[in-house]
Amino acid sequence: MQCPKCRGNMRTYERNGIHIEQCDNCRGIFLDYGELETLTQMESAYYAAPPPPAPGPAWGAPPHGGHYGHKRHRQRSWVGMLFSS
Repeated sequence: MQCPKCRGNMRTYERNGIHIEQCDNCRGIFLDYGELETLTQMESAYYAAPPPPAPGPAWGAPPHGGHYGHKRHRQRSWVGMLFSS
């Protein structure tokens, strides 16, 4: 398959049951009819789900709910999750 923008080669990836085509040359992402709506519904469901319960205090936990210098990670967007692997 050729990219409709630059005529480069396209690769197909499957993420969560959705086929996504990406150009090797211009890195454009192309979706079939209805796939964008499916992705946005999946993203809405992901952010609407309740967070997992916090683990209880463990042996050796830092006092006063502190931490041992671990950095917090930003939430990734759905596009980042699609191409994470």
